[in-house]
Order: sequence, then C-alpha cells, then structure tokens
Amino acid sequence: MAGPLKGVKVVDLSRVLAGPWCGQVLADMGADVIKVEKPQTGDDTRQWGPPFLKDSVGNDTTDAAYFHSANRGKKSIVVDIQTPQGQDIIRKLVAEADVLIENFRVDALKKYGLDYASLRDINPKLIYCSITGFGQTGPYKNRSGYDFMIQGMGGLMSISGHGDSEAGGGPMKTGVAITDLTTGMYAAIGILGALYERNTSGEGQYIDMSLLDVQVSWLANQNMNYLIGGNIPERKGNSHPNIVPYQVFPTKDGHIIITVGNDKQFNSFCGAIDAPQLATDDRFSIARARVENREALVALIETALAKNTSKHWLDVFEQNQVPAGPINNIAEVFADPQVIARNMQFDLPHTVAGSVPQVANPIRYSKSKLEYKTASPTLGQNTDEVLKDMGLSDADITTLRQKNIIE
Repeated sequence: MAGPLKGVKVVDLSRVLAGPWCGQVLADMGADVIKVEKPQTGDDTRQWGPPFLKDSVGNDTTDAAYFHSANRGKKSIVVDIQTPQGQDIIRKLVAEADVLIENFRVDALKKYGLDYASLRDINPKLIYCSITGFGQTGPYKNRSGYDFMIQGMGGLMSISGHGDSEAGGGPMKTGVAITDLTTGMYAAIGILGALYERNTSGEGQYIDMSLLDVQVSWLANQNMNYLIGGNIPERKGNSHPNIVPYQVFPTKDGHIIITVGNDKQFNSFCGAIDAPQLATDDRFSIARARVENREALVALIETALAKNTSKHWLDVFEQNQVPAGPINNIAEVFADPQVIARNMQFDLPHTVAGSVPQVANPIRYSKSKLEYKTASPTLGQNTDEVLKDMGLSDADITTLRQKNIIE
C-alpha cells in the first residue's frame, strides 16, 4: 500500500526545525517533498554539530546529526532565490505543487514574488503554509522568534523546573525544541485539513502558523487551571499540579516515576507498598484530598520506597497494575524491549555514509503505510533530477550552474 499522501507534491522552503519537521511528517506519509536550500551552506542545521554523520570510511561529512533528524524522505535542490532565474524555478515548481512550506520573516518573500498572493495567481489550488515566531499579525509580527525564547514567552518555562525555593530551582526549558516540534506537527495537521477542504472547494488557502500561538495553545490543563481557578500555576518540579502521587520518587538505589491517576490505582498502589491503611485514610482516600494533603502523602511514600530498589518496586508495581516506570537515558530507550518491538529504530541508505540510523514516525495505519524513501539528502543531491523533471535540458542546467543560480 502507498502512503496516504502519495501524489501530493510539496515545495519546502523552510529551514532549521519547525518547517522541516512538518515537511518530514508529510514525506513519511508519502508526499513528494522538494527541499529548496540556499547555495553553499544549505539548511543552517547542516552545520549544527558535532556530532556529524560519518562517511563510509569513518570521516566526518559536512552534515550534522541535527539535520538528519528532520529531513528524511526529501529531495534537495540548491537554488538562489535572490535571483530572477532562481525565482522562476520556484514558480515552475509551485505551478505543479499542492503545498508550499516556508518560515521566512513576515513579507520577506514578497520582494521575490514568492508570497502567497503572487503564487496563488500561478496555482489557485496551492496550500501555502507560513511558519513564523509570532504570526502574520500583531505588534510582534516583525520580530524573529526562536524556540527557547518562545518557551519563556509562552509560559512553558514558568511551569517547568523546580520551584525558586528549592535546590536547583528556577525556570527550565525542555530538553528538545518542543515548541518548534509541536508547531511543525500543528502545521502538518493544518495542511492535511486544507487538503481535505480543497476536495470540496477546489481551491487552496493560506495557513498562518505562529510559534507563540502554538506554545500558548498546548499548555492544556495549566491554561485552564489559571483561566478557571484564577491562580497562576507555579513550577512544581516533577510533581503534577492536579494529581498525587504523580511524580519522581527516590528508591534505595535510584529513582522511579509513579503515575497514579485514579482512586482504584491508588488502592492498588497502597497495597503494593504494604501500606493499605493509606487508601482508607480520609486525607488520601479520594483524588482531591490527596492533592490537598500532598506533602504528608509524599513523605509517607518516600519512606516506604526507600526500603527497596528501583527494580524491586517496578516489578511489584507491574504485578499489581500500578503505572510506574524507570527514567531511561537515550541509550536505554533504544535498548528497551518495547521500543525494539515497535521498530522505532531502523536504517536508511545514504549516498555518502552508506546508511543513516532513523527514528520511526509514531503513526501506525491499519491499511495505509508510511514511506521511508531515503535518508536526508546531501546538499543539492537532487537538483539535476528535479530540474529535468521540470523539462530543463542538460544545457539549461549547465548554464544555470555556471551563473551560480543552482549548485
């Protein structure tokens, strides 16, 4: 079976993470994604190392591991869009495309005639997705926006990390660029919705994606805790604002995570730690009471768990159907039997390195299948191929290359 987006053509003018992540999701679903890169350096993340991908004899290539996280399944062409001839190439690509993704600053592509209004005249069915820090409207629209600063501005860092009064307290960003990644995923969802709508209207449309909008939108229960409860959420480290026990606990030889989400699980948990009396204690017997008496309950649990090892408790909790788990490093993640069973790691062929390890897309279809066509391309790997598909001759391509319009 083909991917669900087989036959969909995407022109990806984006770079770094949010846009490329969106493009990779679409490529995994079968879309034909052409990544347009700037001359000489290409996507900025090609240089964001170490580590760098190694070639077949063990030497560093020019492409960082970071780049390979978000660009598999794409074709790379190098075009100087600052030149009229380069702009013409993009217009010819767009004329036959379904989707364009870009993350330039607001109105930056207008001077090249590559903005939505200009390209819509060429292809009324085009779905044009712009990704910026703050969106196309509002007082901040002309500011540059980066994941780290948006995590701070959008409230995430105010609820991440230990409280100011605790050791190591203070605001904390996440370990990956979560705002970029979620923006890329929301952008992919927006594009899929626009493709579906186009089946009815026959027309494309413009999608305005903002990192700040996305960050604000997915604070979920923390948003509603404030909007309904009126109190500003605070950093609670590894604790949950609405559920107890739902946090990291120390054991005799390390730490484990316990995520007890309801009263039935709490009863099982109390039996598993040989403290059944806690389940009938009025301070802890219902979820609301456990939150109100958090400190007392956590102290009792810590005393109980300190008596044995992490492995002991994880085995006991599994036997009693209590949700709990270890804190794995990345190597342990890929060695986990469940991760292995779900085929989350695999390899794809690469023209220079031989092969590149990959992390699977988590979508599992029953009928359609994802398409892992190629590893991330080398810079300009597909320029000639794509231009020939557009109808350019070898002589045309040679002339463009001599003028440094393509590489």
